Amino acid sequence: MRNHFRRNIATAAVAALTALGLAVGGTQAAEPIKIGSFLAVTGGASFLGDPEMKTLEMYVEKINESGGVLGRPVTLIAYDSATDAKKALTFVKRLIEQDQVDIIVGGTTTGETMAVIKEVEAAGMPFISLAGAGVIIDPVKKWVFKTPHTDRLAVDKVFRDMTARNLAKVGLFSGAGGFDQSCRKNALELAPTMGIEIVADETHGKGDTDMTPQLTKIKNTEGVEALLYCGFGAPTSIVAKNYKQLGMTIPHYQTHGSASAKFIEGAEGAAEGVRLPAAALLVVDQLSDDHPQKAVASAYKEAYEGRFKDSISTFGGHAYDGLYLAVEAIERAGSTDKEAVRAEIEKTDKFIGVDGIFTMSPEDHMGLDHDSFVMVEVENGTWKLLE
Repeated sequence: MRNHFRRNIATAAVAALTALGLAVGGTQAAEPIKIGSFLAVTGGASFLGDPEMKTLEMYVEKINESGGVLGRPVTLIAYDSATDAKKALTFVKRLIEQDQVDIIVGGTTTGETMAVIKEVEAAGMPFISLAGAGVIIDPVKKWVFKTPHTDRLAVDKVFRDMTARNLAKVGLFSGAGGFDQSCRKNALELAPTMGIEIVADETHGKGDTDMTPQLTKIKNTEGVEALLYCGFGAPTSIVAKNYKQLGMTIPHYQTHGSASAKFIEGAEGAAEGVRLPAAALLVVDQLSDDHPQKAVASAYKEAYEGRFKDSISTFGGHAYDGLYLAVEAIERAGSTDKEAVRAEIEKTDKFIGVDGIFTMSPEDHMGLDHDSFVMVEVENGTWKLLE
């Protein structure tokens, strides 16, 4: 079944070397470093998980072509969780108990990630999640880290932009998923501290394909000045289309859960004017040449689009950052000892990734702040940098 596939990735040269049991000088081949992953390559979050899987595969190959890590080949053992938290848990148990991986880089969605945290914590397994909600690392969990900006940071960035535009009365609309509800919770908490009033608070169910009833209520709310949608996947485009169909004109904001060309394509022209916070990667060609992420993000864009003939998304960028945070921690630790690697991830200092510049600590297992976000707007069917 496709939803249960396993991908075990190494370059042909490394695989052949390992099979022969030989290395330079005729000694036993080095034991591979095993990086485990579970990603939503199919299912409702596939537009996130597919570029994540492609990114991990491509860069593990590049790492091996350059000699591996600590003189050892790297093997990627990856499963498609199909956007299913129960499958995610099954695969994480397999990665830990059967595949005996050294570290896990994965977890496309918040629901999948939260489903496995107890397992990785109990096993003492370093885990770098690729999901968005702040609850993943707040409160801090010893073995758990993440690369994407949190939903709380996204809401903070949106509210700052609204305030700069003198928008204070907001209609909040949220989906049913873990990220969606975490985003909603943070919006409700942050609003009064930032001079924002939530004048409407609507939600939709999982699998809903028509959001006009909720959007109509928001449209008809007295004094509403802006719309914020908390969600990701297909609903982001549906909201944009229904917003346009209803003739709504208040400023329309979404979050980094929509930071992909797939959102614009799915909206079929209705995404024009939507604003959201995103990693600088999304608009790398518009960054100044002296931007600290310009070189790294440009190299990723060239490699990804050159190989897969598809537009980059910030979601693939999450995987790039997670992989290299793991690799650099292993190199600094000088081994794959799990506690040593965990400690080195926690010591990450000014790592320049495509999501931002990461500095972690025992109190911060993400290492990004709102300054690592940029505000973008859809203009003429593509992303425009606003700042």
